[in-house]
Amino acid sequence: MSRLVTLGLIQMSMTSDPAENLEKALGKVEEAAGKGAQIVVLPELFQSRYFCQRPDDAFAFERAESIPGPTTEKLSALATRLKIVLVGGSIFENAAGKHFNTSVVLGPQGELIGTYRKAHIPEDILYHEQQYFAPGDTGIRVFATPFGRIAPLICFDQWYPEVARIAALQGAEIILYPTAIGTVDAAVEENITGDWEQMWRNAMLGHAACNNVYVAAVNRCGTEDQLRFWGGSFVADPSSAILARAGDQDEVLLVQCDLDKIRPLQDAWRFFKNRKPDTYGELTMEN
Repeated sequence: MSRLVTLGLIQMSMTSDPAENLEKALGKVEEAAGKGAQIVVLPELFQSRYFCQRPDDAFAFERAESIPGPTTEKLSALATRLKIVLVGGSIFENAAGKHFNTSVVLGPQGELIGTYRKAHIPEDILYHEQQYFAPGDTGIRVFATPFGRIAPLICFDQWYPEVARIAALQGAEIILYPTAIGTVDAAVEENITGDWEQMWRNAMLGHAACNNVYVAAVNRCGTEDQLRFWGGSFVADPSSAILARAGDQDEVLLVQCDLDKIRPLQDAWRFFKNRKPDTYGELTMEN
């Protein structure tokens, strides 16, 4: 028998009202589960607008919360009722005064299976995350769930192939990327950096191809101040073929994944068996 699992990706826009965003997210999770999703994933920082566009939004810190806390309690109750694995995108976590961008994984009995704190924190125009979050201290984590082994990574982690490889070596079958990324300036993209969305998608397709695992990216959508979030959430299979892709509006994307395809492909390509770790020392050296 094939090990089939259905992913539900919640692509959504956010308002300035955290309570409204949370209720919207809960409703869309219920919609996904009602359509058969077994693992449901929310976007990065789904409770608020993307406050990191400014480096000095003091009010954002007032909304940070503990884990477990009020938001995880609601997510846990919903996961219990729906009997799903719920990946709570990411939450602005206050851990005894230290702040992290943290993903939570909740099981079908409402249990907190685990947390992952975002490792790579950007600091760039309209992405001033280093003013809000400390680099994650959890390391890369893979969680065994009733529906497969998943590794939640977060947004800027997408650009680092080392992280995806570590997750795959730890046995991840599905790498999940809750995300908040969009267009900063069309002129910059045209003249300097190239098409951000294409680069973003291609980077993760490379992670799928080079590790022979499923990769799912869950972005937000809509326009917030100076950023236009393009959506484009997608799931790629272990050969990097895109199985489904969302547009640029609110969408619940459901994708069925056959986890039994992973090991035969990994055995055929032998990327892991042919690694040469003794030649990779420069990867751990500071620039």
